[in-house]
Amino acid sequence: MLTKGMEGKQPVMLNGESKERVNGYSPTRTDLPCNKLAEHVTEKTVKVESKHNENAGVFDPTGINRQSSTNYVDWELLFSDPQIPSSPRGAHLERTQSIMEFQQLMKNDAKSALRHELDRLGKTADTENRDGVKKDFENFEKLFKRFLLKTGPSVVWSEIKSPPEGYIKSYRDISSCELSCSEKDLLSKLVVVKLNGGLGTSMGCVGPKSLISVRSGLTFLDLTVQQIESLNKRYQADVPLVLMNSFNTHDDTNMILRKYHSCQVKIHTFNQNRYPRINKETLLPIPQSCDDPLEAWYPPGHGDVYECIVKSGLLEAFVKQGKEFMFVSNIDNLGATVDLHILNMMVNPPEGQKPCDFVMEVTDKTRADVKGGTLIDYNGKLRLLEIAQVPKENVDEFKSVSKFKIFNTNNLWMHMPTVAKLVNSGEMNMEVIVNNKRLQNGTNVIQLETACGAGVKNFANAVGINVPRSRFLPVKKTSDLLLVMSNLYELQHGSMMMSKKRQFPTTPLIKLGDEHFSKIHKFMGRFQNIPDMLELDHLTVSGDVTFGNNVTLKGTVIIIANHGERIDIPSGAFLENKIVSGNLRILDH
Repeated sequence: MLTKGMEGKQPVMLNGESKERVNGYSPTRTDLPCNKLAEHVTEKTVKVESKHNENAGVFDPTGINRQSSTNYVDWELLFSDPQIPSSPRGAHLERTQSIMEFQQLMKNDAKSALRHELDRLGKTADTENRDGVKKDFENFEKLFKRFLLKTGPSVVWSEIKSPPEGYIKSYRDISSCELSCSEKDLLSKLVVVKLNGGLGTSMGCVGPKSLISVRSGLTFLDLTVQQIESLNKRYQADVPLVLMNSFNTHDDTNMILRKYHSCQVKIHTFNQNRYPRINKETLLPIPQSCDDPLEAWYPPGHGDVYECIVKSGLLEAFVKQGKEFMFVSNIDNLGATVDLHILNMMVNPPEGQKPCDFVMEVTDKTRADVKGGTLIDYNGKLRLLEIAQVPKENVDEFKSVSKFKIFNTNNLWMHMPTVAKLVNSGEMNMEVIVNNKRLQNGTNVIQLETACGAGVKNFANAVGINVPRSRFLPVKKTSDLLLVMSNLYELQHGSMMMSKKRQFPTTPLIKLGDEHFSKIHKFMGRFQNIPDMLELDHLTVSGDVTFGNNVTLKGTVIIIANHGERIDIPSGAFLENKIVSGNLRILDH
């Protein structure tokens, strides 16, 4: 009997017998009782002897040609948790052992096949780059093996605890302390690292996201350089800026960096890894050559920052210069600026306290942040809990603002010698995130990624700091862009500051319809200029809506144009606590 989706697949030969096969194994037999599964697997299907793979022409210890398009992976079986009882105790024990043996055979096959494919792929690299590619593939293989270890949620929900007292510090307490040395001395210990590997495709842009114009014609990168230069000039310091690029952003970013040569800031770059995307159905690499198009490759998340900054040699060079700490943040978080009080706490820890080697900035969760990762105590260690790690039955509890009150801003401060030690000793372990994608040709692929915040569990003296919301100002969508372009914020030395004219420090909730507002070129065409939003609490816009000049929005404003309708908000309009719907056209006479 064939498993679902395998109808019509060609039989293959194993030990002289013709067998239909999924990923090198005969499909699960439904005509056998559970306690016969192991016997069926080991005696009939996967009794594999070492032999030459005639099709590939290389020695293949599995005896299975994994390059065949008929080899598919049964994800449900591969990653099911055999410990979950579904039968009486005696039968369950036999079933558990059977499935575990079967799973291990499947995983061994997947690892062997991947290694074979990576070896072949590595030989297509240029001679001068072959050693580097080989090292990258070795690291990818380690990531793949960690991915295969997954057998369900990575945490036991009942063992999750709130962080012990003192592990989440109040920013108010930290900022009330006087600096223990001069600002110049503090800044002499600092390196600023910006995560610059992302593209602007989600907002309809081509090229690095950091080159999108945000405010007054200035890009994310412009604002970042202004911030660091302002610090260096004000305190006669020499804080370097480091950009972690990806292969997607490297060339464009380096071209733009030329315009900053006269700025008082030294800019360094390094690249994160380039890993092959994996076919979800076969668990084999998509690229057939190292020269394959960019779509076949991916940057494996910002958790790469630890390994790649060490591999680049930059971290060692900074430590030799007397630098001790690096401040890492997303380049699209306009609130992530250098904070001297946090730096002072790390450089000069209070008497009687251990020096911190890792600080994660967290902030109070709102209903808009329910999916954000949070800090927990797990097995006596501070750990980042992401929604992907939460068992399905506990997701609603995870989203609860009452139980999990803070979330990770991804503003991270690290002790560089400790980072070097953890990376060089192989002790920097992070949970693997499986990111599902679909290529233009319809192929389903997976990307194995890591998040830099997950590295918190590897540091012995890690803490969280509950910072003001103003330190979390990301621009992920055009609704965020509308906020930072408005008069809600003022630009000061590259930093976005909430206007003092706003009576409440909270940020308005803005929802813009996808069809007409999600891409920047469409978004910009919807506004003759950005409305006055100083007293806005909530804005929802849906459908074909445009805004004239000098529009004022206050309180809660909802504007809905149904399909086939259009609403033109006229110039000079004043909307306070209003719902606008139907048709409203303003035509030139």
